[in-house]
Amino acid sequence: MDSDSRHLLIPEVDHEIINPGPMNIQFDSSDLRSKRPFYIEPTNIVSVNDVIQRVSDHASAMNKRIHYYSRLTAPADKALGGRIQKICMGGKIAPDHVVPAPEECYVYSPLGSAYKLQSYTEGYGKNTSLVTIFMIWNTMMGTSILSIPWGIKQAGFTTGMCVIMLMGILTLYCCYRVVKSRAMISSVDTTTWEYPDVCRYYFGSFGQWSSLLFSLVSLIGAMIVYWVLMSNFLFNTGRFIFNFIHHINDTDAVLSTNDSNPVICPSPGSGDHPDNGSMIFYANDTGLQQFEKWWNKSKTVPFYLIGLLLPLLNFKSPSFFSKFNILGTVSVLYLIFLVTFKAIHLGFHLEFHWLVQTEYFVPEIRFQFPQLTGVLTLAFFIHNCIITLLKNNKNQENNVRDLSIAYMLVTLTYLYIGVLVFASFPSPPLTKDCIEQNFLDNFPSSDILSFIARIFLLFQMMTVYPLLGYLARVQLLGHVFGDIYPSIFHVLILNLIIVGAGVIMACFYPNIGGIIRYSGAACGLAFVFIYPSLIYIISLRQEDRLTWPKLIFHIFIIILGLANLIVQFFM
Repeated sequence: MDSDSRHLLIPEVDHEIINPGPMNIQFDSSDLRSKRPFYIEPTNIVSVNDVIQRVSDHASAMNKRIHYYSRLTAPADKALGGRIQKICMGGKIAPDHVVPAPEECYVYSPLGSAYKLQSYTEGYGKNTSLVTIFMIWNTMMGTSILSIPWGIKQAGFTTGMCVIMLMGILTLYCCYRVVKSRAMISSVDTTTWEYPDVCRYYFGSFGQWSSLLFSLVSLIGAMIVYWVLMSNFLFNTGRFIFNFIHHINDTDAVLSTNDSNPVICPSPGSGDHPDNGSMIFYANDTGLQQFEKWWNKSKTVPFYLIGLLLPLLNFKSPSFFSKFNILGTVSVLYLIFLVTFKAIHLGFHLEFHWLVQTEYFVPEIRFQFPQLTGVLTLAFFIHNCIITLLKNNKNQENNVRDLSIAYMLVTLTYLYIGVLVFASFPSPPLTKDCIEQNFLDNFPSSDILSFIARIFLLFQMMTVYPLLGYLARVQLLGHVFGDIYPSIFHVLILNLIIVGAGVIMACFYPNIGGIIRYSGAACGLAFVFIYPSLIYIISLRQEDRLTWPKLIFHIFIIILGLANLIVQFFM
């Protein structure tokens, strides 16, 4: 086997003599530093983010040799999972002198690289607890943050704060159950499992396909919300530019405050209409009429996005867009700055009326609070990918602690944004009921700081949208056809359906609060409430450790999830 000591990865081509036969392979090798058949020099190990190096012909030959031995086994042993396990864990598909040591197992990629198997060699990732906490926080910070102030208004100020904290605790516990679900399975090695694998173990094909369905609901729901918001931000950006060029003050046409930091009420009550003078001024401006005809938030702008985003969805790889993930963090930090700046200048405007609504203030307790629970279910939703994020934690014993800290930071962020926007909303002269489902709509398009926020969010969403489309394609087409890119026709049909849903909602139901709470309650029903609790009950029952208090508590969680979904259709 001295001839097998060539490196798997080489930076340049050497003189090799390779015959076409599967076992009649000769190599001209002068490097005898290692006798291992799959020795790879550390400098030639690549990771996902590294520059990919060329793979030698020798690597391909050794890969064919392993497959040659695999053909000698019984058909029952040829499953992909069994083959990888037997090759990497020292099985008998190939002779012992061919099988590499566990610490030198690699995934040979047909793309031209070899990836080190972290799970077999090092066990866990290299992220510190601080990085892990930040990753979880950054992953959960999504479009829901724009609807938190509206949710607090729907629930009442005091009730809203309590609901945010209670939902944070409840979703944290359910997420903890997800993290511990793999450890409840002792008969199978679950090191490489994700949460859908756990669902498939307990519920069979039903668990696999139902988890796929609800995961698609969350993805497509997020993509619809993104399309509505991108239409909103693009519309306001265009209107800002038009108004700036023509020196138009757009606050004259809506109910607003009259100060240096104006706040508007785009959707006032039945008695709050803009005065006719403003409308006559706009009606007599022919240029503005043409602009509003071709630049309409619900009739034209959603269609303009198709030409920009539909081609991006058809890319085979989303790697280019993943480089802009940092924009999500920048956008959230800027929103925090914007809300703080506005609150300082506007001050707090609060009155406490527990059950009675006044002209300018909402009661502290409102029966519409389930609308906030629906929004928060999606706002705290990370259950389908938390196992993946925590796998990269360097200190696995700190997983629960880091998860709890991350949830606490997310809860505090939502409370900070929601409380400041609600408390600083100028009442009077405006009523708290004017708080919009996207709180940026309460600032005129001419507001410079809000314009910057919309630009940030628009660009960030335009880079994240293709990533979400890629994930939907992987989950749906990968399961149905066994290929994430079966053909351009299949991909185009899927993307047209997704984009069409976004356009329809942006035209006829541009209410992101409603879309978020419906999709959040639907996907949360499975991943947040039912699956974690039901899997825990089944595992305890199998171990004869199930007690009545635990059973009642987890059935109560399932009932809460069902009620959270059902009540959304009656609010």
